[in-house]
This record gives sequence, C-alpha cells and structure tokens, in this order.
Amino acid sequence: MAGRARRATTLTGFHFTLTGIIGYLSNASGLSVPKHVPFWELLWFSIVANLSITGMNLSLMLNSVGFYQISKLSMIPVVCMMEWLLHSKHYSSRVIISVIVVAFGVGVCTVTDVDINAKGFLCACVAVFCTSLQQITIGSFQKKYNIGSFELLSQTAPIQAISLLLFGPFADYYLNGKSLLKYNFSTGATLFILLSCSLSVFCNMSQYLCIGRFSATSFQVLGHMKTVCVLTLGWILFDSALTVKKVLGMLLAVVGMIVYSWAVEHEKQAKLASHVKGDWALDEEDVSLLKDKVNSLSESDLELGQTKS
Repeated sequence: MAGRARRATTLTGFHFTLTGIIGYLSNASGLSVPKHVPFWELLWFSIVANLSITGMNLSLMLNSVGFYQISKLSMIPVVCMMEWLLHSKHYSSRVIISVIVVAFGVGVCTVTDVDINAKGFLCACVAVFCTSLQQITIGSFQKKYNIGSFELLSQTAPIQAISLLLFGPFADYYLNGKSLLKYNFSTGATLFILLSCSLSVFCNMSQYLCIGRFSATSFQVLGHMKTVCVLTLGWILFDSALTVKKVLGMLLAVVGMIVYSWAVEHEKQAKLASHVKGDWALDEEDVSLLKDKVNSLSESDLELGQTKS
C-alpha cells in the first residue's frame, strides 16, 4: 500500500504549481479578473485542503483498500451533515434515499477486504472531515465574495503549491522512506509528470466549477461516476475482471445518480413555484391596498365637494 501513496503529496504540489502559473497568466493577460479574498481565509482554506491530501495518502497507506473506499463513501453523509450544521441546508427524503443508493452501489462494486487499525482510522477521519470542509468552503467562498470558480482557484493554488512543495517531500519520505532527491527524473518520467500536471488543471477547475454551480453534495454524488467509468474502461481496455457483483453495484450506483438528479431538479422546481406563488400573492396584496387607497381618496374628494356646496 505504500507504493500507492509514493510521492503523491509532492506531485500534488507540482499540480497546484502549474495551476497557479496558469491562473497568474490568465489574470495578467486580462482573460480573468481577480477579486479580493482576505489572505487569512485563503490560508486556512489551504491548510484544510493540504490536510485533506495528506490525510488521504496516510489513510491509503495505513488502511486496506476496502476501508479506504468506505472512508471515501462516508464523505457523502458527512458533507450533508456539515452543510446542515453550517448552512442550515435541508434535504428531501428523495435526495437522502438516492444518496444512500449511490453509496451502497459504489460500495458493492469497490469494497472488498476491510482491515482497520487505530492510526489508519484516525487518518481516515481527518481526511474525510478536511475534504468535506474544503469542498463546502469552495462553494461558500464563491457566494460570499461573488467570485468565479477559476478566479478562486487561481488564488488558492499558489498557497497550496508553496506549502505542499515545502512539506510534501517530508510527508512522502514518512510514507515510503524514500527521498525526493534520489528520484530519477528521466525524460519519460518528466513527460508523464507534465502530463499529470496538465490534466490536474482541468480536474481542479471542474471541481471548483461543479461545486460552485451545484453543491458539494452533488459533486460527491457525481464524482462516484468516475469509479463506474474506471471499472468499465478497465474491463474494455485491459480485460479486467467484471463480476456480476460489480455490474449490479455499478447499475445500482447509476440508478441512484439518476434519481438524485431528478430529486434535486424536483426541489428546484418546487422552490421556484413557491417563490412565484409568493410574488403573485404579494402583487394581489399591493392591488388590494391600491384599491383601498383610491376608494379612500374618492370618499375624501366627495366629502370635500359636499362641504364646498
């Protein structure tokens, strides 16, 4: 399991470095307009985001793959709970049921062996909490400061890049016992690192865009479509084993995602209808008040005319 987490923290630092450079060039060329976000808010957000990355790597190293997958699935209810606590957001029974179906379906097709230990459990808890808080904060910052997805990413990326490049090599050394200085940066490895960094820019942008446009919960639910695609492409391209259990799990997850999309859209339509109804009732009240005012003015004019005569 240590091999899976090898130098992942430092590589993430490279990812955010390229993202920060592209954001700077975009701002300098006028393609995007930077908006002010207090530095201390960007700093604590970057700390939480980096703890999420480190926690995930440690969780993958210390736990079995099965428990690692369970911890990732637990982010959906944690995000829902945190949005309820922080933003008083409520979910309909349809949304809750669809989320459970998605989590259960993905769990069926991915969770195999489950091995738990104290250190791994603690790292998983930190990773789940920090990841959930980070994703909720992305949406909160965009609404609070009226800032676009890419503009926010271009401000958080440099801070994350610097901190991850400073502390990432030490975290990776703890994870696998190998120093970054001893890594052989061959031509092939360098090209793949650059390709990984380029793809990460689009990945980071899609995360910020999806959360800003929808919500952290929607991002979690739709994000599990990646798992379904990975399993399907593995079967098509690499002849990976695709058992009946995995197929049923993927089908269940897809059905849950469809139901979730329908439930969210149903909530939006219900809220829109409620607002329209409220506006219509307000218009009727204004008309009634206007009629009363006209009637009172007419009566006053009539009394004034009688007095003059």
